[in-house]
Amino acid sequence: MKLILKLLTGIILGTIIGLIGIEWLTRSLVTVSDLFGQFIEFMIPLIILFFIASGVSHLGQNSGKLVGVTLGTAYTSTILAGTAAFFVATIIMPFVAQDGTAPEEGSAPESFLDLTIDPLMGVITALVLAFTFGIAMAKLKSEALIKVFDEGKAVVEFVIMRVIIPILPFFIAGIFTEMAAEGTVFDTLSVFGIVLVVAIVMHWIWLSIQYTIAGFYTGQNPFKLIKTMLPAYFTGLGTMSSAATIPVTLKQAKQNRVQDDVADFTVPLSANIHLSGSMITIVSCTVAVMSVMDGMSMPSIVDMFPVIATLGVIMIAAPGVPGGAIMAAIGILGSMLGFTESAIALMIALYMAQDSFGTATNVTGDGAIAILVDKMTSKLKS
Repeated sequence: MKLILKLLTGIILGTIIGLIGIEWLTRSLVTVSDLFGQFIEFMIPLIILFFIASGVSHLGQNSGKLVGVTLGTAYTSTILAGTAAFFVATIIMPFVAQDGTAPEEGSAPESFLDLTIDPLMGVITALVLAFTFGIAMAKLKSEALIKVFDEGKAVVEFVIMRVIIPILPFFIAGIFTEMAAEGTVFDTLSVFGIVLVVAIVMHWIWLSIQYTIAGFYTGQNPFKLIKTMLPAYFTGLGTMSSAATIPVTLKQAKQNRVQDDVADFTVPLSANIHLSGSMITIVSCTVAVMSVMDGMSMPSIVDMFPVIATLGVIMIAAPGVPGGAIMAAIGILGSMLGFTESAIALMIALYMAQDSFGTATNVTGDGAIAILVDKMTSKLKS
């Protein structure tokens, strides 16, 4: 909650500074935003490389059938959630985004520095490299190399928590200063509230669908299943962290008659790979940002489905910290949809504004995944 308030403060101050038009102050904030934006782009491949490689290397040490069923169920849920969010967003956005037209822009303030920070590798290269090393390390049981990637993951997570997250409000302030100076800020802000409401409503629709399927498949009352999982939802709402909510999710999943050994494996794994709530928000906000940003247009399903499919994989790399999912996703948005720094900043601001609701949806949905996996693995054993 404190981070959300800081981001809102950054938006307000950035907008005011851009409207006042004090050149040195405006250009100073734009400079900070430009440099920090490049640093985020530098870190994205490292996030993907270390988090995915580390995660995959540990998956290979567990039961093959249980891993396969859990991965398949979680990935299917995430992809379907993103696809549903896309269709809902494309129906709603034309009514709230000025029929998809972008406002006229003024002159953009320039940064004081012309400095380029190049990433060590591209996003797709990092993704392929991560899976290559992750699978190989699992097969070879290379403990020394696994430890290297685990420690690399810890370093990247430290940078996210101690550097990126604290500086985010200044990054957002710089972007909104630039937008205010260009004269586009109010047209963009006008759609934010509606997009966030739509995303949260979609979260609950998707949870209802998940538990209806789980209830039908296991012969249980879906409303009772959801009611049992509400403590996990509210814990996720308060902590904004899937990892921190695992103990509560685990306890409630077992109360929904999931076998202990299945719950003990499925819930912690799903906390890292099943981010349907985050996917709904990212896809909804992507459509919204592309609808209002100059030079962009509303994407078609042909444009978005490869992005959704790739985001489903990228979610494995999402750090279990506030804003982790969007940090892992913005590389794909940049490489596959051409998102600029301004578009990325809008995505971060929109995503962080509802991060607690997305996290709550993720962890509550993990309970449905556990129920389904429990039933499917029981059938495989019989």
